[in-house]
Amino acid sequence: MSEIKYEIVDNYGVLSQSAKGWTKEVKSIKWNDRPAKIDIREWSPDGEKMGKGITLSFEEAATLRDILNKLDI
Repeated sequence: MSEIKYEIVDNYGVLSQSAKGWTKEVKSIKWNDRPAKIDIREWSPDGEKMGKGITLSFEEAATLRDILNKLDI
């Protein structure tokens, strides 16, 4: 299996933190030298390990924003 390369372009913020210190964060990441996408996933306290997450194009993120803006939360 080939190694997955990534480059964190921007860190937009932390959504939550677990009791063990892992943080669920929203970042802009370039995966395998491709254009950056919005990424939401958990990161270890030292930032070296990551959990499963979701990656969205900027267009998908904008659509998600519009959907969330319609919710009464």
